[in-house]
Amino acid sequence: MSSEAMVATSQPMATEAAIQVLRDGGNALDAAITASAVLGVVETYSSGIGGDCFILYHEASSGKLHAINGSGRSPAAATPQAIRDRGHDSMPEQGILSVSVPGAIDAWCSANEKLGNLAMKDLLAPAIHYATNGYVVSPVIASNWKPHEALLAQTEESARAYLLNGQAPRAGTIHRQPELAKTMAMIADKGRDAFYQGQIAEEIVRFSDSHNGLLSMDDFANHETEWVTPISADYRGYRVYEIPPNGQGITTLMALNILRQTELSNLPHLSADHIHLLSEAFTLSMAERDRFIADPDFKDIPVDLLLSDDFAKSQYNRINMSRALTQPVKSAMPKHKDTVYLSVVDKDRNACSFINSVFYSWGSGLVAGNTGINLQNRGSGFSLEDGHFNQLEPGKRPMHTIIPAMVYRDDKPLLSFGVMGGQYQAMGQTYVLSNWIDYGMDVQESLDAARFFLYDGQLSLEAPIGPDIQRQLASRGHRIVSGEESHGGGQIIYIDWENGVLHGGSDPRKDGMAAGY
Repeated sequence: MSSEAMVATSQPMATEAAIQVLRDGGNALDAAITASAVLGVVETYSSGIGGDCFILYHEASSGKLHAINGSGRSPAAATPQAIRDRGHDSMPEQGILSVSVPGAIDAWCSANEKLGNLAMKDLLAPAIHYATNGYVVSPVIASNWKPHEALLAQTEESARAYLLNGQAPRAGTIHRQPELAKTMAMIADKGRDAFYQGQIAEEIVRFSDSHNGLLSMDDFANHETEWVTPISADYRGYRVYEIPPNGQGITTLMALNILRQTELSNLPHLSADHIHLLSEAFTLSMAERDRFIADPDFKDIPVDLLLSDDFAKSQYNRINMSRALTQPVKSAMPKHKDTVYLSVVDKDRNACSFINSVFYSWGSGLVAGNTGINLQNRGSGFSLEDGHFNQLEPGKRPMHTIIPAMVYRDDKPLLSFGVMGGQYQAMGQTYVLSNWIDYGMDVQESLDAARFFLYDGQLSLEAPIGPDIQRQLASRGHRIVSGEESHGGGQIIYIDWENGVLHGGSDPRKDGMAAGY
């Protein structure tokens, strides 16, 4: 808890750097950019300047909630036939053909220019420091690094950046990224044009060409961040805001609308009924996501219909509390992987909900030439199927899993929060918010609570959910997977307006830390 300002991120180094920015006169947005830049160095398998970024920002002086879509588009040469001509019957999950134009840097610079207090060169300085001088690899980071040695060994550039003598760094070793440091210093000096029109873009395109990729200089020069209008839904008197499609935030809102049809708090927390109801509501919402959510520049998306009360009631009526849905729709999207989410509230009560991602662990698995940039694989979310809402087309943004959220009451922000973890993010947001609203948990308890995730017909339960509950769920037709992995990670800041206190929560499934002053 604190009274002045609060930062919550998945790494202490990022939290500490963001706190210093606030002390130096930066606002919540400035601090969030610094934290994200540091995370792109010290948690580079999850995030970085080769990825995309979405931002929700409450501007205290105007009371306005700004929404920023920093997702990149597919190359102009990207067509289903171009992918098939390169020997693929479906979108590759990783590799150069999975790479879309990274949107993070333009989003950071665009947001900073409009809303920030400090210069980008100051905001990037801590990340450049860690890339140059190194950081200590934690056990959590090391455990996420080791399984990907084979992927990172496939190219000289990624092996040079991320392996030591062919192996992932062990916990307690110091890792440096000198090439990335030089790239970030160029951005700090020359701004977004260094990335999208200068030497950095040229090197990425050269690297793409050398691997039979599709990226061009025009793809980078034509990239623009989009400032959008957030979408929202009421949940028991709280107004929940999300980024509109091509983001999947609408999935959270659909699930909350379904749950709003009943008094969820009457069900014991983590009982079989509780887990079953949330899982079914999320399954129905995911099915609609996979049918309809895509780039609105290419498809008309029925947002109003999907968020209507009548639709929510009809979805709720499809749920049988005694039996799991028998025909879950298999998602066309990959299951996971990695993202960083962070939240910042400053002394003026500007609030920033900020998410950055390269999608899978290590994104495409490729480092672009001598830039040190880990390129995202967001293009793997496209479909080659004719007529699919998310079909690959030139200059199109894929359906995006990364979703920052913010909760208001009486026109004031109460929660700035998000949950990491690919496909789990919308389910995680729904569950964490319900823990706080329906079950009266504080922000840390809401994150700590054992999680579950129904995906592609399997209900995965974290280890604390015991055998009796597992048997009850199995008797309803759920295919149970227990204890194999934890689900996601998250950060929350709650603004207690009455007492002037900020409450921060950070997920124990990560290295995270919430801190304030």
